[in-house]
Amino acid sequence: MLTRYEQKRLTWIDLVSPTPAEARSLMQEFNLHPAFVQELLAPSYRSKVERKGDEILLLLHFPTLRGVAARSEHEIDFVIGKNFLITTRYENTDPLHIFARVFEVQAVLGRGTAAHGGHLFASMARSLYYALSDECDALAEKLKEIEERIFKGDERQMVAELSYTGRTIHDFRQALLPHSEMLSSLEPVAARLFGPEFSYYLHEVEGACRRVELSVEHLRESLTEMRETNNSLLSTKQNEIMKTFTVLAFIFLPITFVAQLFAMGTKNNPVIGHPYDFWIIFGGMVAVAVAFYFYFKRRGWL
Repeated sequence: MLTRYEQKRLTWIDLVSPTPAEARSLMQEFNLHPAFVQELLAPSYRSKVERKGDEILLLLHFPTLRGVAARSEHEIDFVIGKNFLITTRYENTDPLHIFARVFEVQAVLGRGTAAHGGHLFASMARSLYYALSDECDALAEKLKEIEERIFKGDERQMVAELSYTGRTIHDFRQALLPHSEMLSSLEPVAARLFGPEFSYYLHEVEGACRRVELSVEHLRESLTEMRETNNSLLSTKQNEIMKTFTVLAFIFLPITFVAQLFAMGTKNNPVIGHPYDFWIIFGGMVAVAVAFYFYFKRRGWL
């Protein structure tokens, strides 16, 4: 699907899972290099920056935002020209929908500030990183909820929650890893095409990216500490349970011994045959159990 947005002399083409016919029409309209067109037709598994003539190709993979659970990341391809920007993606991206609405409103009001495709790319990239910052805030809130439940005694249930959140943070971090390198590689290439002053706009984009990376690192550290706390509380609770079972075993061990002792089929067995033999044996067993109970209680094991 191809959507066209125009603002003054600047054109933004947004492609979603483009067809070969759409790609060929763009190649003819904007005189794109065939290698760039080929890149737009299928997803790529690695990020890259490449310039051919007056166009720059930038491939980036962004962490999947909320509501899209099929993949941990999604690809956005940018073809940046002097008077156009082409974006290609293979699934819906909410921040781009929001950016498109703002772009249309600015076009209607005549308030567009982008002078060339590079300015438009910088503004769009900042919007994408701001959206990722919101995702980091949502993950931070999730970790706070998990922390509260941990200290309310739900340590066992939080093991799965921590694992799921940890996988999300890991995927988030892995998708962001190439971004700083790609943006640094883009700067000299874009500066030669749009002028040295364009480096200022790319520094803003790099700063937004760096803030997201720092947020992800903080989330990762918080998750690690929270997981260690949860494991410690679980181990403490399990140790308490094992100690209780051990004490109970020590209490019932002498009782079992006494019961087995008087169950021996010997000819002369003390107490056995007495009118109150059952109650004497039972009382002795209870006395032994009570004595062990108070002993362990005094030692703080119960």
